[in-house]
Amino acid sequence: MDMLFSSAFSFWIGLAFVTLVILTSSIKFVPQNTAYVVERFGKFKTTLVAGLNFVVPFIDKVAYKVSLKELALDVPSQSAITKDNITLTVDGVLYLKVIDPEKSSYGIDNYVFGVTQLAQTTMRSEIGKITLDRTFEERDLLNAAIVQAINEAGEAWGTTCLRYEIKDITPPKSVLEAMERQMKAERDKRATVLESEGERQSAINVAEGQKQAVVLAAEGERAQQILKAQGEADAIRTVAEAQAMALRTVGDAAATEEGQKAMQLDLATRAIAAKANIAKESTVVLMDGNKSDAGAVVAESMAVVAAMNSSGAFSNSGN
Repeated sequence: MDMLFSSAFSFWIGLAFVTLVILTSSIKFVPQNTAYVVERFGKFKTTLVAGLNFVVPFIDKVAYKVSLKELALDVPSQSAITKDNITLTVDGVLYLKVIDPEKSSYGIDNYVFGVTQLAQTTMRSEIGKITLDRTFEERDLLNAAIVQAINEAGEAWGTTCLRYEIKDITPPKSVLEAMERQMKAERDKRATVLESEGERQSAINVAEGQKQAVVLAAEGERAQQILKAQGEADAIRTVAEAQAMALRTVGDAAATEEGQKAMQLDLATRAIAAKANIAKESTVVLMDGNKSDAGAVVAESMAVVAAMNSSGAFSNSGN
């Protein structure tokens, strides 16, 4: 009885163990950003995604574990010849991602190696189409061409190239020295041009300043002459107005009896003074003997005034 119980107990223990092994073999936990490629009898069956999955024990097996993360692949340095026959050393970095685990497992033996080699050959081909100067100027175009070539081939490999970046382009030492001399000559040229432009601008500024000074001096002299002419004109006008006013005053006074007497006295005085000046300035004076004394002179002057009065020169009708 004990033997029968012991045999039954061992049977159930063995059955539980086998069941546990079968359950353990059928359950598959797939990590995030990872895919399991399952084969059944050596043929592709399905792809397990992240999470809890079940397979048939002893029939299905996980043949490949594929990472779906983005990969950064270092592309080794390589030599490439440009269109103008300059040998360059180029290296870069490639960013790759698996999008189809089945194709990446069965489409190529090693997709990382294949993509790296394709990037190198494409780079050599693209550099051979352009000159040395353009290789430094058109890096973006080179990167885009390599990405396009890798994606065209990678479609059958279940991969996609996200981007490619050229890390460094190294020309030969002789070319570097020539480029350095060229850059130095270009810098010297720019410096000479800037210096000449500065001298030219300085000369222009000096000429403009001299021109402005001459213009201002001419304008100042012109204004001074205008003011002087205006002053002289005002002075002449003032003198003329004063003379005109004096003549009007004399004329008004001469129209009266008192004015006529005053003019007679003034004329007599002027006649005496004139003869006196002639006597002073000349050594020989011819005079009428009867009219050489002062009384005769006064009488003569009074006779002239009387003649003028009788002629009506000082009458009111002459106005």
